[in-house]
Amino acid sequence: MIYFTELLINGALTGLMYSLVALGIVLIYKSSGVPNLAQGAMVMIAAYMVWLFSQVMGIPVIIALVLAVLGMFVLGLATERFLLRRMVGQPIIMVVMLTLGLESLLRGVGPGTLGAAPKNIDLHLSMMPIIAGGVFINREYLIGGIVAGLMVFGALLFFRTRIGTKLRAVSDDHVASWSVGISVERAVAISWGLAGVSAVAAGAMWGSIQGVDWTLTALLFPAVAVVILGGLDSVPGVFVGGLIVGILGSVIPGYVDPIVGGGTRDVVTSLVILLTIMFRPHGIFGREDIERI
Repeated sequence: MIYFTELLINGALTGLMYSLVALGIVLIYKSSGVPNLAQGAMVMIAAYMVWLFSQVMGIPVIIALVLAVLGMFVLGLATERFLLRRMVGQPIIMVVMLTLGLESLLRGVGPGTLGAAPKNIDLHLSMMPIIAGGVFINREYLIGGIVAGLMVFGALLFFRTRIGTKLRAVSDDHVASWSVGISVERAVAISWGLAGVSAVAAGAMWGSIQGVDWTLTALLFPAVAVVILGGLDSVPGVFVGGLIVGILGSVIPGYVDPIVGGGTRDVVTSLVILLTIMFRPHGIFGREDIERI
């Protein structure tokens, strides 16, 4: 029972860590209607920024995080200005392919510029696990889960503001938004900037746990499972989807891996994606749009 409880709790916390990555995808989709496949690479670049400011330049980690937030927000604005704006009027599949190309570009630029060897981010977090009733809880995952919860709550509040309402209007209909005086370009730029801010939180936490290198881009895979399960346009879905994906990806491999020799976590994540698309394409909380052909 203790083993199951450990798998359950640490899996849930791991899933919330995935939701930090998934939140950036949802922010862009909810604001502009574009599925962002470059979020994994943005997390990696954000982690490199935190490492560069804190470990190389010797800047206190809190200030390093603030600088990384500013840097990633600017990167998001630049992405909209020089890449996305040129795709206005193009089929959505071409925009998705653009984000995939950006993912590949950033995946090469980061390690190619700063070195491929793993880097360490020191957030001054204790490595000692929390022991409760004989159950070992990963302290870093716990802090990451708390950060994820705060980020999701902050996103919910943001979309209730005037700016957030404009961003949701842009996602619904670009032409109608233009007609009432909403700057679609500015709204899309803000959404990419906010995704960059989310990437800093994810990059700092995951970078402190597993190091900073190109493998951080692989977080895109479980993050996609989270947003598909929770709903591409649902902020609460990020939280719930993260919990479900994390728990399934921990409990099932915990019992099956010793039998088959490992590797079942990716299988579980893939099944989550496939089954959700087959039986509930809009996810748990996503909006179901019915189009007449």
